[in-house]
Amino acid sequence: MRWRGRRQSDNVEDRRTSGGGAVVGGGIGVIVIAIIIGLLGGNPQQFLQQAAQQPAPGGAGGEVELTPQEIEAGEFVSTVFADTEDVWTDLFAQAGRDYKKPTLVLFKDQVNSGCGMASSGTGPFYCPADEKVYLDTSFFGQLARQLGAPGDFAQAYVVAHEVGHHVQNLLGYTDQLDQIRQRVPEVEYNKYSVRLELQADFFAGVMLHHAEKKYRIIEDGDIEEAMTAARAIGDDTLQKRSRGYVQPETFNHGTSEQRLRWFTKGLKTGDLNQGDTFQADQL
Repeated sequence: MRWRGRRQSDNVEDRRTSGGGAVVGGGIGVIVIAIIIGLLGGNPQQFLQQAAQQPAPGGAGGEVELTPQEIEAGEFVSTVFADTEDVWTDLFAQAGRDYKKPTLVLFKDQVNSGCGMASSGTGPFYCPADEKVYLDTSFFGQLARQLGAPGDFAQAYVVAHEVGHHVQNLLGYTDQLDQIRQRVPEVEYNKYSVRLELQADFFAGVMLHHAEKKYRIIEDGDIEEAMTAARAIGDDTLQKRSRGYVQPETFNHGTSEQRLRWFTKGLKTGDLNQGDTFQADQL
């Protein structure tokens, strides 16, 4: 992916050099935690609640020196985040709306967010309460090693997906889903959660489609990297890997096929009008 030498976002809080805080939230990494939970036969919610209370390695206080790899990861993510700002500002303007930019928070180990305390095991997530995207860049290593999805374009897909949740928040989808969550049982709500996540995948594809048009960011192999990542984080794929079987009623992000389909649709068309997963007859 071509990213060096381009604008980096000013809306970045880099907390990686401070002592740390803690989070609970729903990003792509939540599914990664589910792998461990499945192997242990534990309760996902209980596990995350306990994890949020664990102190960060190394304790609080003191400056932490970043490695060259961490510095580069921060520069890369800040550049992709700038691309999301440029693309969504343009797309909102075309619809006669103003795009309110979110903030990117880089952290290590744990962080305190508007949605509560969370460990890095939660993975990248968006918090609608403070309109911030939270990311521990060590997740990218996890994405490559544990899920077999390496590459910078796969990482760009992760960032674009979380920003997609911010777009959903601005468009009112998040509030609608919160209201539904209060009215229906968890198993039924999971069906709505899947549609929300698939739409964020679609928005990620749309963003990267228009970033390519603006900046020619895609190199040979990039599309395959992102598609591999989309496949790797499907509920069915992760459950098969961790348990050896799947429980469709527990899916809350979508199958590998579904995630790949909606991301690819956004990437190929760049057309927001084709991304209403809530009205789609077939996911």
